[in-house]
Amino acid sequence: MFFASDNWAGAYKSIAERLLTESTGFAAAYGAGDLDRKVEARFSEIFEREVSIFFVATGTAANSLSLASVQRPGGITFCHSEAHVIEDECGAPEFFSGSARLVAVDGEAGKIDPAKLSAKIASFPEDAVHHGRAGAVTITQATEIGTVYSLPEIGEIAAISRKCNLPLHMDGARFANALVALGATPAEMTWKRGVDMLSFGGTKNGCWCAEAIVFFNPDQAREMPFIRKRAAQLFSKSRFIAAQFDAYFEDGLWLDLARHSNGMADRLRAGIATSNSARLAWPTASNEVFAVVSKSAAKIAEKKGAKFYEWPVPAATPELVSESETLVRLVTSFATTEADVDGFLKCLAA
Repeated sequence: MFFASDNWAGAYKSIAERLLTESTGFAAAYGAGDLDRKVEARFSEIFEREVSIFFVATGTAANSLSLASVQRPGGITFCHSEAHVIEDECGAPEFFSGSARLVAVDGEAGKIDPAKLSAKIASFPEDAVHHGRAGAVTITQATEIGTVYSLPEIGEIAAISRKCNLPLHMDGARFANALVALGATPAEMTWKRGVDMLSFGGTKNGCWCAEAIVFFNPDQAREMPFIRKRAAQLFSKSRFIAAQFDAYFEDGLWLDLARHSNGMADRLRAGIATSNSARLAWPTASNEVFAVVSKSAAKIAEKKGAKFYEWPVPAATPELVSESETLVRLVTSFATTEADVDGFLKCLAA
């Protein structure tokens, strides 16, 4: 009953096996091998256009280096107030962009409010040298609280960004989970809606260590080889990241894994909705579930081996949780089983 994070899960069998297969023989280093080129071409097929791909080790690296590539002196990146880039990356986006700032924008359900984004951008006029200037916008898909931007919502944020000549970045650590939740194509959820750059995550969805920065306009990627090298993210044996993605994409595996984890989350949501000792904190659509659970039920679940994280109660809704309750985050993965879900739900019924 491991629901602490999808990062706790291992690697899917065929992905691990692909790594072992690739471990013999020789291949050109630093992304110049045949397998690297094959996977780069596969990304272009998946996104229905020519894209530039840069492998990195972590989601934080993907986000930070993407944003660094478009920043300028005094630059500001606008993000949601609960976004991973501003809450959980230890200042890395600012560090790698030469101290460009992150400015939070509020919005319900973990999504940037378009009107508030416009107002926040307007508060930093281009010629106001003392305050800094707008540099980029970033959204998270799926969000930190398990919700998903609809295609029109992405388009609305993109339109504001475009009007202000700001590149739009998408943090896609759980890209596949959001994609299958919407029933969209990769192109529809990104560049066809105005996204310029994507942090494409594979690690949370069955890979061992595989993240990629995707530029939908290769001309925007000219500085990235140097930015990545300077950040110590250029792998010599990059074929081992390529091997993971090669297996990940084979026969649509990456989408199947996301459908499974989302399905297990649906099973959790359905069970919690009928529980007497727990309730859903808010609607979610990805593989993250947030529930208000009685402290006694949570303690029983922990004693029976369940792993999950307590979550801070949102400041805007302090009444959400009583003194006898706790707010928890439950994350499913490709490795979650029906028995795991049912076992946890049984703890709630005890």
